[in-house]
Amino acid sequence: MKHITCIDDLRTLHQRRVPKAFFDYCDRGSYAEETLRANREDMQAIKFRQRVLVDVSRRDTSTMILGESSTMPLILAPVGLLGMQHGDGEIHACRAAQAAGIPFTQSTMSICSIEDIAANVEKPFWFQLYVMKDRGFIKELIQRAMAAKCSALVLTVDLQVIGQRHQDIKNGMTVPPEWSLSKLIDFATKPAWVSGVLQGKRRTFGNLAGHLKVSDDITSLSTWINSQFDTSLNWNDIEWIRSIWPGKLILKGILDVEDAELAAKTGAQALVVSNHGGRQLDGAPSSIEVLPEIVDAVGSQMEIMFDGGVRSGQDVMRALALGAKSCMIGRAYAHGLGAGGQAGVAKAIDIIQKELLTTMGLCGVNSIDEIDDHIIAVP
Repeated sequence: MKHITCIDDLRTLHQRRVPKAFFDYCDRGSYAEETLRANREDMQAIKFRQRVLVDVSRRDTSTMILGESSTMPLILAPVGLLGMQHGDGEIHACRAAQAAGIPFTQSTMSICSIEDIAANVEKPFWFQLYVMKDRGFIKELIQRAMAAKCSALVLTVDLQVIGQRHQDIKNGMTVPPEWSLSKLIDFATKPAWVSGVLQGKRRTFGNLAGHLKVSDDITSLSTWINSQFDTSLNWNDIEWIRSIWPGKLILKGILDVEDAELAAKTGAQALVVSNHGGRQLDGAPSSIEVLPEIVDAVGSQMEIMFDGGVRSGQDVMRALALGAKSCMIGRAYAHGLGAGGQAGVAKAIDIIQKELLTTMGLCGVNSIDEIDDHIIAVP
């Protein structure tokens, strides 16, 4: 990790060390990937005002996220199948986040189970929920998150219908992998990855295995999953979730002001402005494009988090300047995990924090609370 200088370096190493199907699952988007590209292009179009001769000797990235202290305004977002990027990937990512003093969010579609992570980390973590047709299972899943003392529930609201990811189809992306000669050759050239995954606790969906009426074999689980995404899910279901979950609730996947206003009426403490990393509705606006209007509409009523295209401390600064209180990263830390396990995730977090500190200094601010749209250069 000594010569890694940025998230792109971690991405390159990730691509070299992990089989193509799993790297592409993390790296690519849906359909023509217009929204995936827009997340980055629109972010990079935002320019800073460079300020000089300002005392920036007291720079500090610490902040509060949902009333809890954090060393920086950063959250590790829910990412599915982390345990296929690196053995026990969810545990390693959570440990890195907790060591850095920031929140980690476990995905429903993780390889390690809620219980696996809770038994192997020191502090509470967040849990992300997909609501499926089997409401009995979803109630049980929420109760398991409560038993594990998860400190926030992140309800993803933009996956009722799944956007097609062309590369996953071309790669025969399944868990466990769909075998072919080319895939066997690919795996054979990555012995460290194979060894790590084989030594991991699980190689299937840990939150589902052992907790469903269907068989635990991968074919039965996959069939069940594909039948379970609920197109009838609506705003009224959030009330049902809140009747079970007593803690902090975050709605992830808001991209429209009208939806943001409805979200503010649910009693949720926060929302995440997100287009699912360009993996769902292709042709949707970038997250950063819609962030300011959502902040204006509901920023005084609930905490606004941001997700979509964050690859650097500069990107965190841009989102904060436009009104977000914190940012989620997904691909950025998944690249770190694939590149080097827990050390790689720690490196990704460290890179972003140092970039944020430097950018704060060059923009003439010392604290997170000082970051606002005055640091943005007007064209």
